Amino acid sequence: MHDAADLTVLDAVDLVARVHEGLSCAVDVVEAHLTRIAVHPGPCPFAAHDRERAMVEAAAVDTRHDRFALPLAGIPVALAETVDVSGWATRHGSAALPDTPARRDDEVVRRLRAAGAVVVGHARSAELGIGADSGAADAVAQRLATVAVGIDNGDGLRVPAARHGLVAVVAGRDTLPPPGGPAAQRLAALGVVARSARDAALLLDVLTGVDEPPPPLPGRVALSLAVPTPFGRSGRVHTDQRAAVVGAAARLRAWPGGAVIALADPPYPRGLTRLWQRRVQADAADLLAAVGEHDPAALGPAAAAAVRRGRRSRADAEDLDRWRDRLLTWLDDGGFDLLLCPAVPGPFAPSDPSSRRTVLTRPWSLAGVPSVVAPVLVEGRPAAVQLVGRPGSERRLLAAAAVLDRRPVPAPGAAPRRVYA
Repeated sequence: MHDAADLTVLDAVDLVARVHEGLSCAVDVVEAHLTRIAVHPGPCPFAAHDRERAMVEAAAVDTRHDRFALPLAGIPVALAETVDVSGWATRHGSAALPDTPARRDDEVVRRLRAAGAVVVGHARSAELGIGADSGAADAVAQRLATVAVGIDNGDGLRVPAARHGLVAVVAGRDTLPPPGGPAAQRLAALGVVARSARDAALLLDVLTGVDEPPPPLPGRVALSLAVPTPFGRSGRVHTDQRAAVVGAAARLRAWPGGAVIALADPPYPRGLTRLWQRRVQADAADLLAAVGEHDPAALGPAAAAAVRRGRRSRADAEDLDRWRDRLLTWLDDGGFDLLLCPAVPGPFAPSDPSSRRTVLTRPWSLAGVPSVVAPVLVEGRPAAVQLVGRPGSERRLLAAAAVLDRRPVPAPGAAPRRVYA
């Protein structure tokens, strides 16, 4: 048995190595996290968790003949309550949905368990996807789980990850197996939250079934500080977020075989943010329609308003496809391997509602392309950047994120005068 604090501090790659080397067993690792859950102060990020069930799963991992080769041997995973886990209700963060337990695991859960992961809890989610609150990210940040899997329809995983200094990757359309529940949400995509880019890459490999050498780093990167608004490209981001993006570009350029950086703004169309609002409202209404049985009186005010508007929405799927085509054409014409941009407009402050703005992550959900949020340090202060790529580029985005992962980036005035080439 090892000290619980030691095991909850380690990332998934290090924990798996300990299990493979016989320094810890799955029961050690899972028990350390469950102990932390039991004494966790304040609101619990889990809608459901079962200590006995998790310990039984961990013990089963320790008896497997292939345990020393399992890619996620003993890793505690939090799953958002938007993912079906047998025995727990998939309520999408809403008291309006029935508390009927799911009869079977989603495919993504089956893949995690087959790889040796242990589910420690069903993490709370924003109601019907309306908002950027994520118990999954909270659980990882508070060391109650090592990694988490959930759904992001524009901000549900990436924005909380940016606030917590975590890595989040949201896969492009059709990259990961969809949740087994009602497939009514056009914007919803599976994503991963982790403490490091290497953890996120490990988890993504398990979920996709891909086991390939790491891809090369990007050769040509578009750098943009533009903020999409209802009127196209305008708006500003906080000084630290601007410095984070420019400093991250300098680090990518300075890396061996460094990238060519070009200033270029995506062709944000007018009305993009309104399109996202209409689509997420329509998704909320479609989800309730697909579930069928629900209690309208139990909906929260924001969710109820979204559902009412969503039933009247005219968010045409063709609008999403046009934006996707426009974005991919822009990447192709510029020869860009990825786009580097801010993840959030500024630092999060609970007392400042404007700090909750999440417009910078939403365009990529509308386009159905992959994006990664990576933490960096600007003069010791936490900040986050976002990396966006073509369909299928998740692993390349994570390779770039690994170069940046919680590392200091050149501060304003300290970076080379010419970051761009």
